[in-house]
Amino acid sequence: MSDDPRDPHADGDIERLQERLGRVREEVGKRIVGQEAVLEQLLVCLLCDGNALLESNPGLGKTSMIRALSEAIDLDFSRIQNTPDLMPSDITGTEIIRESGGSREFVFERGPVFANVVLADEINRATPKTQAALLEAMQEKQVTAAGETHALPDPFFVLATQNPIDQEGTYPLPEAQTDRFLLKIVLDYPSYDDERRIVDLYTEGTAVPAVERVVSREQLLAMQSLVREVPIADDIRDRAIGLVRATRDSPDIEYGASPRASMALVLAGKARAFLRGRSHVSWEDVEALAPPVLRHRILVDFRAEREGTTPDDAIAALSAAGE
Repeated sequence: MSDDPRDPHADGDIERLQERLGRVREEVGKRIVGQEAVLEQLLVCLLCDGNALLESNPGLGKTSMIRALSEAIDLDFSRIQNTPDLMPSDITGTEIIRESGGSREFVFERGPVFANVVLADEINRATPKTQAALLEAMQEKQVTAAGETHALPDPFFVLATQNPIDQEGTYPLPEAQTDRFLLKIVLDYPSYDDERRIVDLYTEGTAVPAVERVVSREQLLAMQSLVREVPIADDIRDRAIGLVRATRDSPDIEYGASPRASMALVLAGKARAFLRGRSHVSWEDVEALAPPVLRHRILVDFRAEREGTTPDDAIAALSAAGE
């Protein structure tokens, strides 16, 4: 057995690792009722080594879900509450003067971005300058300060949230930053039965349910390596690429998705197949993940938007046309 944590067989066979992912779902389910599709998409991001943008109204459990997920997978967690007065150094860190033995030296004090899972809460409340501080971290997995480069922990994920209805005092995310999110995940209100279970869970108990650690960092790295090896048939890969390219020619879409979206769609499809215990990618995987992969990478034409067409509507129409 290899000692390399990125060796897909460093911790046993594929079935054993897939079974552990099922246990992750069970552990997160101790705190989060429902939202199975959202949890699956978050796991897809982790398996793809990608970032996620979560959009929902307040109070739907985004922070609780991400914290529970980081506990179940043995990942260091940090939370950044974005505000207009937040400075880039508040995220990345800054140099401070430290005295030792009568001498002084500059020492880099690491910011909250130095964690495995970084929750950037209400990211669109930060100024563009502060938002840009996350660009290098999200893409290069490193931070540069005072001319020195500091590597971020491995694995590293940025899971950002934003509120779609409260736009006062916010700064829209630039396209360069939204494109760095593998998925844009939309949370909806729970069903009546789920909401009743949520109320019972958090009003009858005396403590927040404990989440057991069931996946190690080394196992997650092994899973990430295995996901890239999941085979995808040429015709399914070509249909996925065709779907992305169709966003550039649709009369309902002003700006289409880039080749980065094609890579994201294929890789996310591999992760979903792995999550579901299958040995290959099906078109169902691609079709299910097309909305979260593409909805933040396209801009609906003004005319179509005025008629009520949403990005998800445009994606669904293109997907149906390609069948």
